[in-house]
Amino acid sequence: MVTLFSYPEEGIELPDEKMREQLAAWESAFGMSTMRDADFETMSGIPLKALYTSDDVVADEPGHLGVPGQYPFTRGAYASGYRTKLWTMRQFSGFGTAEETNERYKFLLAQGGDGLSVAFDLPTLMGRDSDDPRSEGEVGRCGVAVDTLADMRMLFDGIPLGEITTSMTINSPAAILLAMYVAVAAEQGFSPAQLGGTIQNDMLKEYIAQKEYFFPPRPSMRIVTDMIGWCAAEMPRWHTISVSGYHIREAGATAAQELAFTVGDGFAYVEAGMRAGLDVDAFAPRLSFFFNAHIDFFEEIAKYRAARRIWARWLRDRYGAKDPRSMTMRFHTQTAGVSLTAQQPENNIVRTAIEALAGVLGGTQSLHTNSMDEVYALPTEKAVEIAIRTQQVIAHETGVANVADPLGGSYYVEALTDEMERQAEAYFTQVDEMGNGSMLDGALAGIENGFFQREIADASWTFEKKVNEGRRIIVGVNEFARQEPETLELLEIDHEVEVRQQKRLGEVKADRDQGAVDASLDVLRETARSDSNLMPPILDAVRALATVGEVMSALADVFGRYVEDPVV
Repeated sequence: MVTLFSYPEEGIELPDEKMREQLAAWESAFGMSTMRDADFETMSGIPLKALYTSDDVVADEPGHLGVPGQYPFTRGAYASGYRTKLWTMRQFSGFGTAEETNERYKFLLAQGGDGLSVAFDLPTLMGRDSDDPRSEGEVGRCGVAVDTLADMRMLFDGIPLGEITTSMTINSPAAILLAMYVAVAAEQGFSPAQLGGTIQNDMLKEYIAQKEYFFPPRPSMRIVTDMIGWCAAEMPRWHTISVSGYHIREAGATAAQELAFTVGDGFAYVEAGMRAGLDVDAFAPRLSFFFNAHIDFFEEIAKYRAARRIWARWLRDRYGAKDPRSMTMRFHTQTAGVSLTAQQPENNIVRTAIEALAGVLGGTQSLHTNSMDEVYALPTEKAVEIAIRTQQVIAHETGVANVADPLGGSYYVEALTDEMERQAEAYFTQVDEMGNGSMLDGALAGIENGFFQREIADASWTFEKKVNEGRRIIVGVNEFARQEPETLELLEIDHEVEVRQQKRLGEVKADRDQGAVDASLDVLRETARSDSNLMPPILDAVRALATVGEVMSALADVFGRYVEDPVV
């Protein structure tokens, strides 16, 4: 039975008599109503009351809600909201060769995009070269193929890297791709200190959800912390990790699990940096986050608000941060890929608009909107244009960017924010216990014993069961379907792309100084065996035109390769 509302406990100030009369009249009318057959709960299964009042909101203790731009940042990272600066409008893009993707980037910038977001193909994501036998059929298919520094030069040809921000979605080979980016920028005349952007570099999430790992977890954390340390000294404008809940959610997690596992991974990276001898305020301001924007509108908004509050409190109280920037969570949002449907793909435009609006009302710093045809293939230019226009309509026509945290103070939103926080803290307790008082050790233990994987698998099964039983309606799929086949003009990546990429890689290998490549890889192996930072020798290797696969293999000679134990 759904609880309608509860009266305040003894000792708490009662609402005035008029309000009590109104609530009683409402309860009477509600009780006489015939309810439709529906599950009144969030997408994640949180039961919802029929009405929320001030009694459902946690008393506003000092700092519990606050104001935008101040601790605990529940209401936003910046005091001015979007009045000073709108969110960065990114479109995740990459396909085929570096030349083709370069053309798409210039198209996006011409359409009003103000940041680039690089999608790499599967071989690159897995740390393999385009001529690796295991890359066959995948080169350039789901992103751009980048094998050497020559590809990175072509990817950003004519795009001044010191004047834009770039986000790169890459994890196991993240250090290599960052080194290539730095090298290309230097050739353009920009120093590392001038570069702004983000590299995902979230290895814990890979073991939990996305599975694009290469080395075992603990050596991977060594590489991550080396990048944190190097960027703290050399690239003060660069976000060294985008702690990513997006892929955790896409794997089937609930909103609360996405929140808990993502922010918990953030705590683990903080502990890793501190164990490496770094002061928390020297690197925490450059940690960023990447969240999913799913279709349950208010639940998503509550998730973002709870995330900021949790991060601020833990950084201050547990990790001793003094700099407000360390406590300020900044995050990128992408609309939910798994919410897109192959059936009636035009409906995906509506879904994406609603999800993007949730991200904006939740206070995101940058946003990517999915294209309606991405459930079939990489998006066409027309679909991409609609996606970026969706952001521009939200920004310039709806008025939602005029006020910071416009839903702040909503009884429902505040109650849901508190519930998100409560569920996340329950998970933090479990992870902390697994790590004997360490969130880092708990995260590693949870990966190794399959805790996170089981939690996500159970949540995914529960959701699919609701869909299959018709308790969760997906428009055009299990209700309001049509029989006519869908017809869409799709972007197709020809096999010739793979042939051309392999040919170019062969030419680079033939023309380079092989002795210099071999020497740079030997130095990299020796550095990996020591405690020295890995970024300088990786930079030397990519400048010598060592390939992504060669650098990864050299590190694997020291660190080994990871094979996951099945979760049962």
